[in-house]
Amino acid sequence: MKVSVDNNLCSGHARCHANAPEVYDLDDDGYCNIGQNKEVPPELEAAAVKGANACPERAITVTK
Repeated sequence: MKVSVDNNLCSGHARCHANAPEVYDLDDDGYCNIGQNKEVPPELEAAAVKGANACPERAITVTK
């Protein structure tokens, strides 16, 4: 599974990190800082989806 963040949509709510800190890193300003197509190991897939679903801006895309 891969996750990507659209930095143009991210507003820095940090809900992704609050729900899945092991998947979603934040920069110093609280914006998601994972880049494009970050590989997520199988044991963290549920956390990745939970963090993406928590994003109010829908800035995170999860693909298999």
